[in-house]
Amino acid sequence: MTRCAEETDLRLASTVRLPAGDWETVLDCLVARFPGVARAQWQSRMARGLVRDASGAVVTDIAAYRPGLEIRYLREVEHEAPVAARESIVHADHDLVVADKPHFLPVMPTGRWVHETLLARLIKRLGNPALTPLHRIDRETAGLVLFSARQTTRARYQALFRERRIRKTYEALAPSLPDCEFPMIRRSRIQPAEPFFRMREAEGAPNSETSIEVLDRAPGLWRYELTPSTGRKHQLRVHMAALGAPILNDRWYPELAAPAPDDPNRPLALVARALEFADPFTGARRRFESAVALQRPFD
Repeated sequence: MTRCAEETDLRLASTVRLPAGDWETVLDCLVARFPGVARAQWQSRMARGLVRDASGAVVTDIAAYRPGLEIRYLREVEHEAPVAARESIVHADHDLVVADKPHFLPVMPTGRWVHETLLARLIKRLGNPALTPLHRIDRETAGLVLFSARQTTRARYQALFRERRIRKTYEALAPSLPDCEFPMIRRSRIQPAEPFFRMREAEGAPNSETSIEVLDRAPGLWRYELTPSTGRKHQLRVHMAALGAPILNDRWYPELAAPAPDDPNRPLALVARALEFADPFTGARRRFESAVALQRPFD
């Protein structure tokens, strides 16, 4: 494995911190922590240098267990489903990369995807293992994702999101809401639901806020502009469903649909349309826009 390939792989690694216990080796702990992964598979990964500690040192199958040790390992998916749609690069410089993500492509390794992810594709395409997403959007959502291109300036750009100094604008197609007044501010408390990957609105102090405007009205289906000021998981999908206007082709809200293969002809009608912020180093106003089109079902 070349040094570049090794660094690329490590950027795609999953991380676990070893819990307290009485195991003799790191291997014993990992086998207990992940019962779905056979001991022989962990040994194979270790033998190939695919399990490392936080410093990047290879962890072998005889390495002593230590509670709190950070372990980074590469997941291996036997049959990783390809994602046919391709991303595009909107902007790239020494500090930032802005990518336009297609529907159904994960930003980071997750579940059934490791290499068929936006991060893996960009690292390979640009040859930069330092790439790190500064935020994420759902696999089903298309549109802009901002990446840090180097560690030395990363913290200043991360602060834009933490301090809410970046404006993120989305567009969505959803049923009409003729009885509502726009623009509208939706505030609510969003918390985990069942199954574990869904969210729901609940009683209590609001922890989410979305500004909603109507961009275009057609019989039965409107085009909305959604501007979140908070970043709760599935916030836009939950807010629109709670208003009685679930986003077109949403298979999770308001009701969970039966599992089915991704349908490129029926993607979630949600696009991360624009990112706008003042550059923390130059003060210049920067704005990027997605070219992904939202197609009405009757277009």
